[in-house]
Amino acid sequence: MKSATTQPGIDQGLAARLVDLRKDYVLKSETVHALRGVSLEVPTGDYVAIMGPSGSGKSTLLNLLGCLDRPSSGSLFLGPDDVSRMSDDGLSHIRATRIGFVFQSYNLIQQLTVVENIEVPLYYQGRLSAASRERCRQLAEMVGLGERLGHRPNQLSGGQQQRVAIARSLVNDPYFILADEPTGNLDSQTTEEILNLFQRLNEQGKTIILVTHEDEVAEHTKRVVRLRDGLVQSDVRQDRAGSHA
Repeated sequence: MKSATTQPGIDQGLAARLVDLRKDYVLKSETVHALRGVSLEVPTGDYVAIMGPSGSGKSTLLNLLGCLDRPSSGSLFLGPDDVSRMSDDGLSHIRATRIGFVFQSYNLIQQLTVVENIEVPLYYQGRLSAASRERCRQLAEMVGLGERLGHRPNQLSGGQQQRVAIARSLVNDPYFILADEPTGNLDSQTTEEILNLFQRLNEQGKTIILVTHEDEVAEHTKRVVRLRDGLVQSDVRQDRAGSHA
């Protein structure tokens, strides 16, 4: 596995730094320029919504930030690590240890309890211990599931399942939580509860990058980055009520 490389001069206060990031896909005889040169900095503790219409490049950007793909050119730093030219093994290591994922469909294992689902990232790293299990129980309590530790996903509501996913995303103390349409399957009241949980986590210093197509969801964040045709169309800081700061 190629080890992560720390570059001199990289700001340790950044959770992510994108420099002229480009991604091309070749489809038969046509080249699709999904990202055309995106440069962004996400400071540690930021709370960012990534928005844009279909075809804008937000899914491609999510895949790159999640180390699920690599750019065609440009640089991508996650924390101090330049991941833009890492091997597959290197990207897998960063995914497992430095990124917390929250998905629209929760991605829980039905046969496992709440605590066991939270433990999954540690299990795959061979890091389960009495201390780590206690941390998983504490995370379950933190997201409001202290009385549901032994329940399985089919015994939980959609909002409770998403809370398990959020707790799981925190277990490795990641550079950031990458949330892909995390409220897409939830009703409006449960959506508000999950967004309030994200806000509390952000107030505790957690960095959150949230991909959404809903303005009502983006209004809860500190910053909205809109993509169009593979470029940053706007990058606006806002207060919690959604008005421009």
